[in-house]
Amino acid sequence: MSAADKATSHVESESILIETHEVEENGNNLSFFQASLFATILEDTITELRILAECNNELRIRKAWSDMTLLLARKFDVKRPKVTDELEGINIEKLESDEYKLNKLDADRHLVTNVMIHTYKDLTVERLFTSLTDRVNTFLNCEEYRAWLQEEEAKNRFNRRELNRQLRQQRNHIKSVIYDADTTIEQLRTEVEDSQLYGECRSRYVENWQLARSEQHIQTISDKEAEPMDSIEFYKLKMDHEQRVHSEVEMLINIAINETLQKVDDWMQKYDKDIDGIDLKIHIKKNDYQNMLEKRLDLEKTIEKHDQLMKDWIYFKEERERIRLYREKMTKSAIIVQAWWRGLLVRRQLGPYKVSKKKGAGKKK
Repeated sequence: MSAADKATSHVESESILIETHEVEENGNNLSFFQASLFATILEDTITELRILAECNNELRIRKAWSDMTLLLARKFDVKRPKVTDELEGINIEKLESDEYKLNKLDADRHLVTNVMIHTYKDLTVERLFTSLTDRVNTFLNCEEYRAWLQEEEAKNRFNRRELNRQLRQQRNHIKSVIYDADTTIEQLRTEVEDSQLYGECRSRYVENWQLARSEQHIQTISDKEAEPMDSIEFYKLKMDHEQRVHSEVEMLINIAINETLQKVDDWMQKYDKDIDGIDLKIHIKKNDYQNMLEKRLDLEKTIEKHDQLMKDWIYFKEERERIRLYREKMTKSAIIVQAWWRGLLVRRQLGPYKVSKKKGAGKKK
């Protein structure tokens, strides 16, 4: 082995020992060679992502057109409120619009590019995957938070349903109490009116009776003093008076009966009208319930579709990451094998590294 080969092998062994010593000191840090390989791969990936983003002119134009309000605000230095929640301002009825799709695609591309850039910086400076692990932990925490929000939403929906049920029961109770009070008031009013009519009729009857008694006494006196014909006339007048009183009493009773029947008819009409109104309200509430049920089913279908899309996208990213890791592993293995083979050719002086013999060297020997 030549002196150059010895020096090369000595330098390689020293670099390996230094990298091993650094790995032992730094704990989770990668070796400089591994970090450089990963950084090189990430550098090519970042360049390809930038080329992909810059070459898609149609997508850039459509994105600029959709973000025209934000661009104008930035141009004229208009301060806009900070958005703390990524779901704020999203209309559920327009989830399938092109604007949301463009924003989602642009955000995903920016996210991948930023993660690659920060990971590249960490690899080149600290030889760590801190940014990548932090981003993965952020995604996991976000998924846990959304699951917690879904559970809280289910609990709140159940509580709201219970409160609505209690409110309906309270309203029905109040309506029943009001209806009973109105019925009692109407009954008392009817009794007052009946007592008034009864008092008037009784007063009239008493007055007539007193008048008849006075006439009777006068006639009795005249009978004692007059002829029998006078007594006959007296009895005729008495019979006429009694007949008139009877007819008046009968008329009053008929009037009271007619008024009672009229009130019964009014109450029956009111009852029918109230029943029709209640039936109409029941049909309206039933239609509202059907509409709300259909709306809730549509929202559940939309949420299920969105969850399926998110699961497909996560599976696609995991599959893409697995393929990328596989390609990265195969590339690294190929580089290691090529480096070993070239080192072997250099050390053995074979192939293109074979030392050419000078002419005349054999003759001198």
